[in-house]
Amino acid sequence: MLKIRNVKMEDLPELVVIEHLCFTKEEAATKEGFEKRIQLIPDSFFVAEEDGVIIGLVNGPVIETQYITDDLFSDIKRNPTSGGHQSILGIAVSPQFQKRGVASALLAHLENEARANKRETITLTCRENLISFYEKDGYVNQGVSDSKHGGVIWYNMSKKLQ
Repeated sequence: MLKIRNVKMEDLPELVVIEHLCFTKEEAATKEGFEKRIQLIPDSFFVAEEDGVIIGLVNGPVIETQYITDDLFSDIKRNPTSGGHQSILGIAVSPQFQKRGVASALLAHLENEARANKRETITLTCRENLISFYEKDGYVNQGVSDSKHGGVIWYNMSKKLQ
């Protein structure tokens, strides 16, 4: 059975493995980046487990702007208690567990938390091939992002929560 919970520091080795299975070296969060996120934003960093094994993750800080900026991948701050925009810097599911609804369950969990904390939107960037996945969940394509992260063309996606 799928269980979604807040991240713990002892999850770090498994999270790094999943991240590197799902993203290129240039795109993937580093071990140090994950450590910082676990320390600063555990309230918006969730892991999905099946039978006690971590199979997916979603994380991102609450930001003041509507869209993600590249500096967030290295410089984040603690989340405000309410308001702001919930960003998603990363969502990843182990390849053998993909196409089973894990990513959608992680998104729904993050959205419920964001609503409870009165966030205005959820915002993320994705590759072109994932736009339709997010649109099915109510996200709106806001066009090409200014992000140069990993040398990829990213699209701004957002979902209003209020």
